[in-house]
Amino acid sequence: MPASIVLSGLSWSTPDGRPLFSHLDLGFGPERTGLVGRNGVGKTTLLRLICGTLPPHAGTIAVNGTLGLLRQSVQDRPGETVADLFGATGGLALLRRAEQGTASADDLAHADWTLEARLAAALDRLGLDAHAGTALATLSGGQRTRVALSALVFAEPDFILLDEPTNNLDRGGRASVIELLAGWRAGAIVVSHDRELLEAMDAIVELTSLGATRYGGNWSHYRARKSAELAAARRDLADAEKRIDELARRTQANAERKARRDGAGQRKRARGDIPRIQLNTMKDRSEASGGEAARLAERRRAQALDEAAEARERIEVLQPLSVALPPTGLPAGKTVLRIDAASAGFVPDRPVLRNLSFAVVGPERIAVTGANGSGKTTLLSLLTGRLLPQRGTVQVMVPHALLDQTVGLLDPAVSIRDNFRRINPDTGENACRAALARFMFRADAALQTAASLSGGQMLRAGLACVLGGPTPPQLLMLDEPTNHLDIESIEAVEAGLCAYDGALVVVSHDEAFLDAVGITRRITL
Repeated sequence: MPASIVLSGLSWSTPDGRPLFSHLDLGFGPERTGLVGRNGVGKTTLLRLICGTLPPHAGTIAVNGTLGLLRQSVQDRPGETVADLFGATGGLALLRRAEQGTASADDLAHADWTLEARLAAALDRLGLDAHAGTALATLSGGQRTRVALSALVFAEPDFILLDEPTNNLDRGGRASVIELLAGWRAGAIVVSHDRELLEAMDAIVELTSLGATRYGGNWSHYRARKSAELAAARRDLADAEKRIDELARRTQANAERKARRDGAGQRKRARGDIPRIQLNTMKDRSEASGGEAARLAERRRAQALDEAAEARERIEVLQPLSVALPPTGLPAGKTVLRIDAASAGFVPDRPVLRNLSFAVVGPERIAVTGANGSGKTTLLSLLTGRLLPQRGTVQVMVPHALLDQTVGLLDPAVSIRDNFRRINPDTGENACRAALARFMFRADAALQTAASLSGGQMLRAGLACVLGGPTPPQLLMLDEPTNHLDIESIEAVEAGLCAYDGALVVVSHDEAFLDAVGITRRITL
């Protein structure tokens, strides 16, 4: 019987009583499935329910096969090694005893003579320069994630469950994970906002507050289906609005005809052409038929209004964010920044960047790429003045702003509106509210404190405060802006950046994001 996971009538609520899943029915087979949805909709919780680390409040989860789970964060225990993560410490110790001639006959009978070679091949498959004895504490967070994924695949489960496997990985690490999944032939459920990774999927399951919808095919097929749904919603809205207009015209025409008939009847009554009893009968029949026609027209109008409202709601959900921003006024030939033979680092006499030189002219869009530890964040610290060069010069010649991963320019204790007014002190209340509304912070949403926002909302609020003022800065710098954001939030950020006409310097490993914002040049560290 093929491996499978079947969820039947699954329900689960958060400790404060907020329902995440209600009577959810969903199945997974031996294919690669991408699980997408807004942050907070329950993607990680669903993985934990499938693994059994969380019990469902109602319904059943039937798993036929073995499971392996990769969490978002891989923590190491003191003294833990790569071999411990692979569960191979005992097997390797047995091989050492065999080499030294101290193994018993029983040990030799149970020895896995291929263990070392298979472990090394698993590490190499994900491009890791590590071995069985490497201490996990000596590895970066991204390297630990790749080691954990190697160990997961090494165990050959029927299903691998991956929670944001490419978060915090550099370009090489992401490419290794994507290549591994592209060749994976067992079951996989992958929670991810990495659209390049999602292209390697066989199906996409979209999780919303209403339930789950499965789309066959990879990310591109999913987006095509969503575009078709948006086009259908627009057609439905146009049809409903057309019916509303037709019903209004028909109702007006009927009212005018009734008024003419009533007028004619009143004139006949006045002349006495028709007996009174017949006139009264005709009047009653006219009022009855007119009343029924009016009720029918009102029912049809109410139905058309409901259909139009439903179509508008679907369009609101499906329609990508589009933002209009004031111009920065940056001339095409203006030198934005210049770095000449700069060396810098956070430890004196140990520079991470050495003899770096480049310039940005006009509204260029620069991607800064490189392996983890190559100095990308150090470069942004140089450009913002947080770090001084140990040698060389750094000049930034235009107004600028940095949006880091924590959006540190926002005061977490005050509202989005108050942050906007602080950053744009010459902007009035109406202009402030209009600017925030362009970034989907309408009415009371603008009064949320920054501390209460999700990661995606926080970055969107930062963009609104920096770019929504009367004169946006001519240079905007971003540090890994898509880390920990859901896809909807990433697309909202992309829309804001596409509307921005200043210079961009972006540190990111997300190729889909870099393509979407129109990168014109790359600097690889």
